[in-house]
Amino acid sequence: MMEPNLPPAINPVNPQKERTGFTRVWHAFGYSLAGLRAGWAETAFRQECIAAVVLVPMSFWLGRNWVEVALLAGSVMLLMVVELLNTAVETAIDRVGPEWHDLSKRAKDMGSAAVLLSLLVCAGIWLTALGQRFL
Repeated sequence: MMEPNLPPAINPVNPQKERTGFTRVWHAFGYSLAGLRAGWAETAFRQECIAAVVLVPMSFWLGRNWVEVALLAGSVMLLMVVELLNTAVETAIDRVGPEWHDLSKRAKDMGSAAVLLSLLVCAGIWLTALGQRFL
């Protein structure tokens, strides 16, 4: 059997896939900064960033060892990561279409639940650390 004539290689849709080494890392860093700028447009992420400006430095004061500091600061960062992922899910679903759909609602609700759970973990860690320190 003869193979059909294949068309010449075309440019990939995403040029990032063709990059290697430092160039790839540099461009990925730029995409990450763009993602943070996009996240800043969301009220909830902005509020969490402002809280992080206070809480992350405070974790070095409140934590008695590196593990406590890591848990306190890490729980704040985890909340911000989950918020960005939730926003990404919501944005992707909104791109598909504005009409209401059970699966779209379900995905958005799960993203919201993930934010709630990470917020509860963060609050629990901070309240426990504060209780141990002052009670």
